[in-house]
Amino acid sequence: MKNSLLFLFCFFILSHAQGQKDPLDQPAIEYLNQSFSTYNQLQKSIWSQPELGFLEEYSSGLLQEHLQENGFDIEAGLAGMPTAFVATYGSGEPVIGLLAEFDALPGLSQDTVPYRKPLVDGGNGHGCGHNTFGVAASAGAVAIKKWLEENNHSGTIKVFGTPAEEGGGGKVYMVREGLFDDVDIVLDWHPGARNAVNVGTGTAIQMVDYTFHGIAAHAAGNPDKGRSALDGVEAFNYMVNMLREHVPISSRIHYVITDGGDAPNIVPHFAKVSYYIRSPDREILKDLKEWVDQAAEGAALGTQTTVESEIISGFYERLYNKTLAEVVQQNLERVGGVIYNDREKAFAQKMVQQLNRDPDILSDAVEIKPLAEEKPSTGGGSSDVGDVSWVVPTVSFNTATFVPGSPGHSWQNVAAGGTTIGTKALLNTAKVFTLTAIELFTNPELTQAAIDEFEERRGADFEYVPLLGDRLPALDYRLNP
Repeated sequence: MKNSLLFLFCFFILSHAQGQKDPLDQPAIEYLNQSFSTYNQLQKSIWSQPELGFLEEYSSGLLQEHLQENGFDIEAGLAGMPTAFVATYGSGEPVIGLLAEFDALPGLSQDTVPYRKPLVDGGNGHGCGHNTFGVAASAGAVAIKKWLEENNHSGTIKVFGTPAEEGGGGKVYMVREGLFDDVDIVLDWHPGARNAVNVGTGTAIQMVDYTFHGIAAHAAGNPDKGRSALDGVEAFNYMVNMLREHVPISSRIHYVITDGGDAPNIVPHFAKVSYYIRSPDREILKDLKEWVDQAAEGAALGTQTTVESEIISGFYERLYNKTLAEVVQQNLERVGGVIYNDREKAFAQKMVQQLNRDPDILSDAVEIKPLAEEKPSTGGGSSDVGDVSWVVPTVSFNTATFVPGSPGHSWQNVAAGGTTIGTKALLNTAKVFTLTAIELFTNPELTQAAIDEFEERRGADFEYVPLLGDRLPALDYRLNP
């Protein structure tokens, strides 16, 4: 009798399991499984020609070409940015957007080896993994397009090619221009050193250049006739360093003098300092910015110089969406982590040894971190994804594109991201995008729940006001640091 009951129980479980189709067992995912070489070549092409913000003509062009070849309509040169684009496929609702970044960082040129080896001294490098970022979004979009086409399903998929995330704030101009107004949900990711949904809110930021003007004179012959713009900058920086004691502990203020004069024997008539001012709350950020402005004015008065300021860019903090986070978490777990082959494992082990980290940290590449509770920021980085998240329900996650233990914005990230480790991570990302989009397309209640949560969290009285004002894109900000 017991054996009969056991047989019936096992038969029931087996029959039930067979009736549940594996989400990974479908042509859209199989397309990604069969396209390793395509996306490996695409990401390495972008990696090999790293371009700084607003200058990404080659990288943006490659992504546009790939999407157009796969049936997407392309609108390029949007919101005053030559490298911005929107690629669209399908019709009807919901409209799902995928974010694609492709700008590199200065000074991080690096070969794909686990030790420091610049390819070009002082050259650019993809230290934030954006060579994989835009490619993952494009790969996911093509797979989603194939699902829509195969199932004759209504719905629209859009890829937003967003320039200059590293300080230029390309997404902010696209939000300001209304390019996200008809989008229902935005899916975002970022290359990382682990696999996890992003539950942090990040920090709002304003990037401001302060330029001081003085009077040139011979620094030894007649210094009394001069007024030093550099003195103005230094007095300004000193006052800001004094006020640090009195700002909220989660705030961040950092600067670099970009022009301090021409020669020691000439009183500098011109000097410039670039500031990043951050806070997890953009209302607090506004107060900090006003205080820093007052310090600049005081420094100018005290040194008998003049000062002018220019907001280069500004981003909101992120608005979290738990509904979307739970969906992405489930799909991350379905897809799994990054599995190294022997060559990749040897590379990663050497990198971990070079970083002086515990070898066990490599398990982070394989594991999927459990969904954590929402984490209000206590400081840290900023992203123009923040602005998107306040106008469209948005979710972000990471996949292990870099060797676990690697610091951000590092040559280690350049080295790993340009290998097949980066390609495996971006394909995992594309699968998560695909599975999540399919759920949203086939479950209107889920899409509406995400929208309802979004509207409740941001409040009925919310009005989007960009932190960079009405300025035009700073297309030369990487040319004139």
